[in-house]
Amino acid sequence: MRWWIVGLAFTAGALIVLYVLRDIFHLPLIVATSVGAEAMLVLRFLINDRWVFGHRRPTWTRLWQFHIASAGGGAIWWIVTNLLPRYGVHYLLAAIAATACSVVFSMATNFLWIWRRSNRKRPVVAAAGASRD
Repeated sequence: MRWWIVGLAFTAGALIVLYVLRDIFHLPLIVATSVGAEAMLVLRFLINDRWVFGHRRPTWTRLWQFHIASAGGGAIWWIVTNLLPRYGVHYLLAAIAATACSVVFSMATNFLWIWRRSNRKRPVVAAAGASRD
């Protein structure tokens, strides 16, 4: 559930960032989508890593994996966001549609690769004072 909360919050945040970069700073759409997506990606990783998956500290390995995994979803998002306006769809609606297109891919990579639970059994540590037979 937390993963969905973060995802929905960042969808709204990404739309705000995209609006600011495009309509206030007048960046070309291709630049605004690229810069906005990268900024939101790093922030989303940090929140997912700590709050959703409970790691005390982020690692470069998980950040790298998240970046690689997000590249597929990001590519889907970026292509749809930039393609639909060419067919008359408003860029903010295109960004929402693009998000919907990339969610399943993101879920699979997040839960099955980056933050998957290990199948290895952890050794049982004997309690203090207990005998080891």
